Amino acid sequence: MKHLPLTGAQPAVTVVEISDPTAAGAGIELFALDAVQLQPMPLRARRVTVRLGASAVVLLSTNRRVRTRTSVRSGLLAFVTFGPNAKGTVNGLPVGPGLLLAAEPDCEASFVADAGYESVTFLLSPGEIRAHLAARQREDEFRLPRGVEPLQVDQGSAKRLYEWGKRLADLAARQPALFNERETERIAAHVELVELLLATVGTARDYEPGRGDRTRQAHSRVVRLAEDHAMAHVGEPLYVSDLCRAAAVGERTLQNAFREVMGLTPVNYLIRLRLHRVRQALLAGTQGSTTVSAEALNWGFWHFGEFSRAYRECFGELPSDTLRRAPEAPRA
Repeated sequence: MKHLPLTGAQPAVTVVEISDPTAAGAGIELFALDAVQLQPMPLRARRVTVRLGASAVVLLSTNRRVRTRTSVRSGLLAFVTFGPNAKGTVNGLPVGPGLLLAAEPDCEASFVADAGYESVTFLLSPGEIRAHLAARQREDEFRLPRGVEPLQVDQGSAKRLYEWGKRLADLAARQPALFNERETERIAAHVELVELLLATVGTARDYEPGRGDRTRQAHSRVVRLAEDHAMAHVGEPLYVSDLCRAAAVGERTLQNAFREVMGLTPVNYLIRLRLHRVRQALLAGTQGSTTVSAEALNWGFWHFGEFSRAYRECFGELPSDTLRRAPEAPRA
């Protein structure tokens, strides 16, 4: 039985309650995740991970609108299904019960998840799928995804796959010992997962976006280009004209793209993104060697009074309160 490239001695089951968006990607070795909360606090998100040895299942949910940029680790494929009440977008396309997202390793997808969002992600290696099919002489039944591919699947099959993953995650969260201590349970669940996943992929056809979908995809690309430009010039002021040049669009298109994708103006969203980066730096710093003013300047905030007010509105506390939770610097 092949194993996923897990790092550290992770148990089979981990349940993480997330109240701080800047820590949303911590403690998960299967994919990289960067999150920005788009609505006021408090955030109550949850991640249940069930590692089955040669595959893994991850259940994600949130009570607030959140933007994430997520990429699968090297050596893993990801297949994402969405709950019946999930609302949001992935690379601009609306998510829903009939959409199956397939992603090859190291490819990034931009998600915007609305309140009440829930998804189940299935992760496994390409070699594991090939070996499974070869043992059953069914090698022609599967095509590896290229990049991040939205697939239109039979809704009944997608529903069965999603509900199977959710039941597994809920059971693991209630009885972690069932998977932490019993390899036979993990192997049986892995085999069932692969069979169910391949049956669902077998009903898939290429997603054919409509005119509205293509507009939303274009807006998502504009937002990503503007965001990348802003993060490459973190010590500089944010000017809409610079963002327009970076995204090669006019101001009206830029404004419309951010309002549709993020629900915020470009400057308001990018300020919020920089506030998240300041918070990450303060939490990762040490008292005595890290200062609020230095980190604020590093991320382009020059008016400390306005910065503190914006930080408190975003996270419910002052930046100095955040820094107090950081460990003290070792004394010479």
